[in-house]
Amino acid sequence: MIEMRVAGIAIDAVNRSPIVLLKDGQERRALPIYINQDQAKAIIGALENQKPPRPLTHDLIANILEAWGMTLERIVINAIQDGTFYALLTVSQGEVRKEIDARPSDAIAIALRTNSPIWVMEEVVADASIPVDRDADEAEQQAFREFLANLRPEDLIKGGGFTGES
Repeated sequence: MIEMRVAGIAIDAVNRSPIVLLKDGQERRALPIYINQDQAKAIIGALENQKPPRPLTHDLIANILEAWGMTLERIVINAIQDGTFYALLTVSQGEVRKEIDARPSDAIAIALRTNSPIWVMEEVVADASIPVDRDADEAEQQAFREFLANLRPEDLIKGGGFTGES
């Protein structure tokens, strides 16, 4: 799994739909997830620490978790099928832990309100992310090609001249 953070909300230039944009810690990969207008407002509200006069749905869920002594340990965006993302909330109360199915937009809005980490399965990142830093990706690929070009068979054999010591 890869821990990601909300980089912001963007608008698709073609169909004007909101997109929540997640980025990894090195800001090398971005994961765009299409959401609706209400979900975009809920996420923006959490990002900007807006406090509505009365609790909205995601605030209510965070309040219920707190009132019952439960912790949102993390959310995990765990699958993508036919362009639809799926997420799980991992909630604990004492030693009891439950995973609850959720839309990613709801899970993200709740995670932001509870300061909980956002994780994405590597398969989802591989299938749906876009590169952010193409230069760093190319540099990493070039370094790997150079490593392979200089690799000798005896380097792969245990005790074959490479000790790992400087």
